[in-house]
Amino acid sequence: MFAAAFALTAGAQTYPSKPVRLVVPFPPGGTVDISARAIAPALSEVLGQNVIVDNRAGAAGMTGSAVVAKAAPDGYTLLMGSNSTLSVAPSLSPGVIQYNPQRDFAPITMVNTTPFVLVVHPSVPAKSVKQFIALAKSRPDRLTMGSGGVGHLVGELFQSLTGTKFTNVPYQGAGPAGTALMGGHVDLMFDQLSQSVGPVKAGRTRALAVSSKARVAAVPEVPTMSEAGVANFEVTNITGVLAPAGTPPDIINRLNAALLKVLALPATKERFAAVVLEPAPSTPEQFSAYIKADLARWTKVVKDAGIPTQ
Repeated sequence: MFAAAFALTAGAQTYPSKPVRLVVPFPPGGTVDISARAIAPALSEVLGQNVIVDNRAGAAGMTGSAVVAKAAPDGYTLLMGSNSTLSVAPSLSPGVIQYNPQRDFAPITMVNTTPFVLVVHPSVPAKSVKQFIALAKSRPDRLTMGSGGVGHLVGELFQSLTGTKFTNVPYQGAGPAGTALMGGHVDLMFDQLSQSVGPVKAGRTRALAVSSKARVAAVPEVPTMSEAGVANFEVTNITGVLAPAGTPPDIINRLNAALLKVLALPATKERFAAVVLEPAPSTPEQFSAYIKADLARWTKVVKDAGIPTQ
């Protein structure tokens, strides 16, 4: 036992002595992947070792997350986590998921946040949230909602708060759902603003409201849900870095300090701002508390909405 403890201490003191793998449990191109690739080069410089982004997509992010949960707790395999993998997947697939988001990971820091936005196809005859709610109530179950990941549950929360009812059309992710929306195959979706801002500005979709507390500089003309008359609808999507549970505290603290340096760099802030992401540095304890609260929130939404789980 003493020898094992000594080895862990020695390992922490020399960390990192080889490349670090940052697992992204989604395909390239989405917010989680963009976030990982935005921080990896600077993190490599701060740590003095290459940080390699490794996309391990599958099962709504659960495949790659399980890889990290089962990895050696030595700081060389990290997870780029998000609401999708840390709270939504556990809420929707408790019998399928192969990891426990609170038990199997050691949170390091949150990385960034972005609000959600209610976007509709231009053919939808509603120019405001008020008009949209009236339209939805006049057509119960006839408006179709594209969903992938967190957006599904954000949409369920909206329906519960407004007394509306949509027909959910699930996709493998927010990217395919957004493509379907732009093509007119669905009427609406609740998407991360970081992914929807381009189509909104191009006029391929129409933004009705954002889920943040204040308006967003990238789309200043779009009101908040509170301004639009929907209270208690502050929802943000987060990304963050986690290690396997059991990773030595010294390594967690080393990574936290390194990531906070990266998130404070002007270049990092500029890269995030270009895709409507806001740096959100935190302590490991703050990130852990967020995961606990977010998991409880979406588990309740799933239960209250009567959504079948796996």
